[in-house]
Amino acid sequence: MTDSLIIREIKEGNTDLYADLMNRYHRKVLAFIYHMLRNSQLELLAEDLCAETFYKAYRSLHTFREAEASFSTWLYTIARNTVLSELRKQRSLQVSLDEDNSIVPEAPRELTPEYTALRNEKVQLVREAINNLPEKQRSAIILREYDQLDYQEIANELGQTVSSVKSLLFRARTSIKCQMEGYITDPGLKG
Repeated sequence: MTDSLIIREIKEGNTDLYADLMNRYHRKVLAFIYHMLRNSQLELLAEDLCAETFYKAYRSLHTFREAEASFSTWLYTIARNTVLSELRKQRSLQVSLDEDNSIVPEAPRELTPEYTALRNEKVQLVREAINNLPEKQRSAIILREYDQLDYQEIANELGQTVSSVKSLLFRARTSIKCQMEGYITDPGLKG
């Protein structure tokens, strides 16, 4: 059953079918949220924010218009906004903690400051490498690596064939690898 048919059925009152949509997208949305939270060291919130995303989507399903966007695009937008809202909330909490000198938040013990600094530098370099890609390659790599879409879904989103998407991804990865070669020489920094 397609997303469109499931959504139509849900809007007509068969709300039990929402579980099918959740099962279909849970892993992808969770991976997307986890990736967005990775740099802020809030990964433990990923499952909660994923549940919140599906709750918000369910409550707003009546506003979804298939002509404007695919369900997956709409759902990822809700997920992104949910994460950004949480990050703003955490940032304001951190600011108020910083203002109170008696409370000092602790960094996770498993991450040394050196590792965190190197990891952040690597992440920044990867982002810059992605931003240097031509638009189609950049879109394809973001949809594949960050949004966890499969080749067919990427092809649908970009209006390309699956073979074109594979070619775009190959060229994007090759370009990123070439841009990163001078930086990644220490095996401890790879991955």
